[in-house]
Amino acid sequence: MVVRAGQVVRVTDVAGGQVGDLFVFNQADPGEYASAEHTRPAIRKLFPRPGDPVLTNRRRPILTLVEDTSPGRHDTLYAACDPARYVSLGAAPGHRSCAVNLLETLRDHGVVPVTVPQPLNVFMDVRPEPDGTLVSHPASSRAGDFVAFRAELDCLVILSACPMDIVPISTGGITPLELRADG
Repeated sequence: MVVRAGQVVRVTDVAGGQVGDLFVFNQADPGEYASAEHTRPAIRKLFPRPGDPVLTNRRRPILTLVEDTSPGRHDTLYAACDPARYVSLGAAPGHRSCAVNLLETLRDHGVVPVTVPQPLNVFMDVRPEPDGTLVSHPASSRAGDFVAFRAELDCLVILSACPMDIVPISTGGITPLELRADG
């Protein structure tokens, strides 16, 4: 979805408990994209909160989180699931993945990325333990919970309802997420 600077884009968990991978690209230059690895040190948090910017790989704000009705767990640590991840987990070849969903959608928009950026994993609850171990908890978002972002640049926003069905990150199976922009 193309979103103009100043518009608000909302991701809604329709049925509850569904993780989504949110990817955002500068429409004028798809080589600039939302970057969790650049956002974390800027906001000094693992989970962005209302008022926090989402920075690009060039350290410019592309989105600002403006409202969040969910429990506020939006992972900034995990890469998008991809075919290699599913193979490592023992899945059959051809399992859907957020990386493939992204690449197919970008091709539909005439964009061929050099790499799949790390997404902002909305509604995904990953927490570090005191020993540094990362533990994935099932998503705690409820039906109708949403997170809203104001676009700071004209951008292409792509959302993949994560098809991960091996590691229990989503509850109740794979269910839809809604992506919409105001105006």
